[in-house]
Formats: sequence, C-alpha cells, structure tokens
Amino acid sequence: MRLLVHVEGQTEETFVNEVLKPHLLHSGYVSVAARLLGNARLKRSRGGIRSWPIAKNEIVGHLKNDGGCIATTMVDFYGLPSEGDGAWPGRANTGHLACLTRVHTLEETLKNDVASEMGPSFNINRFIPFVMMHEFEGLLFSNPTAFARSVGRPDLEPEFRKIRNEFQTPEEINDSPTTAPSKRVESHMPEYEKPLFGVLAILEMGIATVRLECPHFGEWLTTLESLGQAK
Repeated sequence: MRLLVHVEGQTEETFVNEVLKPHLLHSGYVSVAARLLGNARLKRSRGGIRSWPIAKNEIVGHLKNDGGCIATTMVDFYGLPSEGDGAWPGRANTGHLACLTRVHTLEETLKNDVASEMGPSFNINRFIPFVMMHEFEGLLFSNPTAFARSVGRPDLEPEFRKIRNEFQTPEEINDSPTTAPSKRVESHMPEYEKPLFGVLAILEMGIATVRLECPHFGEWLTTLESLGQAK
C-alpha cells in the first residue's frame, strides 16, 4: 500500500517526511510521500492554502492515476478558504459546531465530494481527509516542556503550559487572527520559524504523546495505521 499526503506547506511536508513516514512504514506501507498542494513551494503561489477546486483536482488526479494508493490531507482548518469559488465545502457553515463535530463534518463533506468525482466504483477508504484543528502549532502544545526545550527556550515552558491548560485538548486552542496557536507562539517567541521549530518539537516529544493529547490527530493516525496493515 502506498500513501500520499497532500499538504499545504513546508512544515507539514517536513513533518510527513521526518515523523509520519518512518512511523507508518512500520505499519505496512511500502511508501509514504508528501505532496504540496498547488505548487505551494513556488514563491508566486505562497500565501495560504490552495482553493478547493485546485486541491480536489490534484487529489482526484492522483487517485485515478495510481489505483493502489491511499490519499490523505494535512491542512489547517484555520487557513481554509470559506468564501468564493475557492471555498472548501463545509468550511463556512461549521463554525457553530463543537470542535470535533465541526472537523468531522467538514472531513465527511470533503470525502463525499471526492467520492462523487471519482464515481460509484470508488473505494471510499482510499481517501482519508484530515483537517487539523485549528492549525499545526496546536499539536506542539501536547507537551509544553518538550516544546520549550526543543526550540531552545526552556524559559517559555510556563507560558506554553498556561496556554495549554486553558483548553481541554491542544487541538481546541482557537483560531482567531490573534489567538491561533501560531500567533500565541509568536507573541512569546518572535524568532519562531515554523518549518524548523515545529518539527523539532514533535521529534522531541514523540508522536505517541501527540496522538494521546490530540484525539483528532490520534483518530487519523489510527485509521492510516489500520489501512496500511490491511491485507
């Protein structure tokens, strides 16, 4: 079984290659690869997640061209377009729902949209959408001590722990322009470099800690593991 993870940026790409890939290769996959949506690596294409029509076209194209693969996503709820032609279906009308219900509803909508495009013979288990609540940095609060240590700022451990303790899980750290997880980190650490420090933090605390503290991430990881082990 081959797994392709459609990601929105360099941080998620590095996470897949450095953390997720080694873990899932032990679950039976013969390959695990990240692919940036919409040529996000190009400077002219930067500035947020791609529109859903572009993302869906790439996901559907890969599923059709490689019948032996599973496709998933790793994108931030916080940055998904919610208006206009590029809106991700389900993003705009889930704001009133509880955190996990909101993201599950959105993912189910994305799955159904791709399945509809693929046709009635499509095995729906080949597309596993994953939308992070609310963004990648939320995962880093799974272990505030390890997070602070990994970025070379152990003095920030009390601040990171204070943020973490305000919420039931790290995934619920909210998503306004000033209180999104990354904004909270940057307010204490202006030198924070997302692609480097984010992955270092998860390597420091371990993926087992993240899946334990972040139930939605844990669900996704368990699903991917089970599909890799399926005969």
